[in-house]
Amino acid sequence: MSQKKVPITRLSKFFGQEDFALDISMGEEWLHGDMNFTLVLYRVDAQNTKTDDVYGEVVSDGIKFFPPVEFKGYVRIDAPSNERVNNSGVEYEFPGNLSVSVYKKQLEELNIDISYGDYIGYYESESRVRYYMVVDDGRVTSDNKHTYGGYKPFYRTILATYVPESEFRGL
Repeated sequence: MSQKKVPITRLSKFFGQEDFALDISMGEEWLHGDMNFTLVLYRVDAQNTKTDDVYGEVVSDGIKFFPPVEFKGYVRIDAPSNERVNNSGVEYEFPGNLSVSVYKKQLEELNIDISYGDYIGYYESESRVRYYMVVDDGRVTSDNKHTYGGYKPFYRTILATYVPESEFRGL
């Protein structure tokens, strides 16, 4: 079944495809050139990941990944939180969640998609990478926040939670 493309003309009197493309290119210039948040996506290869025959759980060291891909996005990190470890008296400070806004155009150009369970590496400094696991892949973009003036969606917001180095250390 082929996808039929229907031009969006909701705002064509005042705002059309040319205006949309110009605004996206200016936004990309700011995000990729000025802000320059570089992240690394570690996509899980679900087809080659080894799972348990009974419950379908991933066996130890069974997760397989596609080659890592660098991408640009606007990064926001929540404040850290103190939590008790396993209902004990020991408290630990966990890093806050990661929120990344990424242009849909860039994902298409890099031929990547970000899904639940994928890992994202964020360089906190030149020598420290912190890893996060995707818990919301931001596929629903039909809200007003992710559309340009109601014209059409142009970015996704990915939410990810911190993972300790004992779980994931990059490839």
